[in-house]
Amino acid sequence: MQSLKAISTVAALVISSAAFAHAPEKGKHGGQQVNAGNYHVEAVVKGNTIDLFFTDHGETPVPTKGFKATAILVVNGKPVRISLAPRGENRITGTSPVELAVPIRGAVQITNGDGETVQAKF
Repeated sequence: MQSLKAISTVAALVISSAAFAHAPEKGKHGGQQVNAGNYHVEAVVKGNTIDLFFTDHGETPVPTKGFKATAILVVNGKPVRISLAPRGENRITGTSPVELAVPIRGAVQITNGDGETVQAKF
């Protein structure tokens, strides 16, 4: 019985570490990076501004023309909704009504130019 428990524990560790193997915690711009569908999404916060940078899983920048997103972040225990729109080649950006804390906590629903929707959880 103990060997079955040990095998289950090892399997859980292997599976959980494999799930996090695709996206590093920090992106090349110094922000938090997570997987969202076919993208790596990196969130960089400066004051009230949030920028999301997009790459594919090979770290190639993804053009964000036609992208739109809504972030719902928890700031000081309260939800804050932020609309984001394209800015630059592989970035979308938005402005919060309040200053954002790092690391951010919440989710961003992203719709690409083809109408496909993914979610980035931070």
